[in-house]
Amino acid sequence: MSDGDAGRAVEFVGPERVEVVPTEAPVPAPDEVVVDASVSAVSAGSELLAYRGELDPETVADEELAALEGDLSYPLRYGYAVVGSVTAVGDAVDPAWRGRTVFAFNPHETRFAVAPDALRPVPDGIDPETATLFANAETAVTLTLDAAPRIGERVAVFGEGVVGLLTTALLARSGAETVVAVEPKERRRSLAAEFGADAVVDPSRYDGRAGVVDAVREHTGGVDLAVEVSGRPETLETAVETTRFDGRVLVGSWYGTKRADLGFGDHFHRGRVTVRSSQVTTIAPELRGRWDRDRRRETAWRELRRLDDEIDVTDRLVTDRVPVGRAASAYRRLADETEPTLQLLFTYPCTN
Repeated sequence: MSDGDAGRAVEFVGPERVEVVPTEAPVPAPDEVVVDASVSAVSAGSELLAYRGELDPETVADEELAALEGDLSYPLRYGYAVVGSVTAVGDAVDPAWRGRTVFAFNPHETRFAVAPDALRPVPDGIDPETATLFANAETAVTLTLDAAPRIGERVAVFGEGVVGLLTTALLARSGAETVVAVEPKERRRSLAAEFGADAVVDPSRYDGRAGVVDAVREHTGGVDLAVEVSGRPETLETAVETTRFDGRVLVGSWYGTKRADLGFGDHFHRGRVTVRSSQVTTIAPELRGRWDRDRRRETAWRELRRLDDEIDVTDRLVTDRVPVGRAASAYRRLADETEPTLQLLFTYPCTN
């Protein structure tokens, strides 16, 4: 793709309506670079909310990421896991940036101009497809930091998508006595075991919440910590009921406009259960004296490399590679609950 070429971008134009639209050829400002995308990862949780029309249009997209400025109203360009190469640099930018492979928190588009400080150089030894998992790895690190697991604790992870699997892997090496994965899809339960879960529970085997709670308690006697990353609001109450006295529930799911019908009954009230949210944009107040974003991101790269060395994480997580020009069909596939898709990647340059 030459410097004068225009590009294309994925745009959500309405509920279940996606278009790939032309964009002007980016010209870097003096303090910017141009990135040509090679691959980008679709975040099933967040992007399906946009696809299904389950986001509050008045919500700010992300106050910390310049590429996601504005609100969540249609038309919307959304996404935050692009890997590509720097192909042009502004006059005030160190020429050494040219040719670097970088990760960008940017929507899905073929070419874009961006400030270098918004990019993360991909460490040597990490290939572009693995690098697209960096945002998910950083989320998993954030969840683990916020969960603060203690040695000997019993833990349940609800939802074994990409973030759930990476979080399971981190919790499994945190000193927890038992990590239970709760996931209805068979392939994901198998992966959870590979990623370090000591036991798996299939919630689809049971008619109601009580059966799932009993199954988790059979393995743990009640969990000290439950991590909810299924993206399903109805799962939250199940997670609460699996806890033992003074248990903790960490909610990593973003439900958008979906409502969680949470009953604060006897177990919650008398059990002194704590429910807390976790979100990767910020760092928990109690950690800010020791942790900043750079330290967290360095940890995410290190853990991603370790997992890839140990179990070839990319081969296990990436199920679909789709040219970005076919984005509309890709989101339809991702939204189909019967499909086995786990991590879907868009490939570039754009083809139809």
